[in-house]
Amino acid sequence: MTEQVLGVAEVRRRLEPEGIEVVELPADTSTAVLAARALGTSVPTIVKSLLFLADGSPVLVLLSGDQRLDARGFARQLGVKKVRMATPEQCIALSGYAVGGVPPVGHRQPLRTFFDRYLLDHQTVYAAAGAYNAIFGITPDRLLELTGAEITDATSSVPQT
Repeated sequence: MTEQVLGVAEVRRRLEPEGIEVVELPADTSTAVLAARALGTSVPTIVKSLLFLADGSPVLVLLSGDQRLDARGFARQLGVKKVRMATPEQCIALSGYAVGGVPPVGHRQPLRTFFDRYLLDHQTVYAAAGAYNAIFGITPDRLLELTGAEITDATSSVPQT
């Protein structure tokens, strides 16, 4: 039996009491490049919510759109042997959301969350809100507070094409 995918309504229920508006766009925002284009902003202001397994335990990493996780460095930070990206099926089972729409909040279960320090360089960042075209804007400090995330610097720049 496959898990039911959560959606935008779940994220709205979590964010509306905080005064944060979720916007559904007519454009695909499932990647950092597509989201930046749809919003008319830069790729680094897009939050990539990526689910990893650290020695089998799920961890959510919130990365600036122009960064990627250094899996070896992150494994050292966590004190684990191996960090790998969750499969799309694991992503749905553990977070409740499909790849491309994973939000930083409102998951099926509590997830230990890490926050890329480069997100703090921006006044506003934009994160997925439960679907390939749903997004919300927020200050990085507020996002850090809402998620209860731990700061990580286990990242490296991704060349933009």
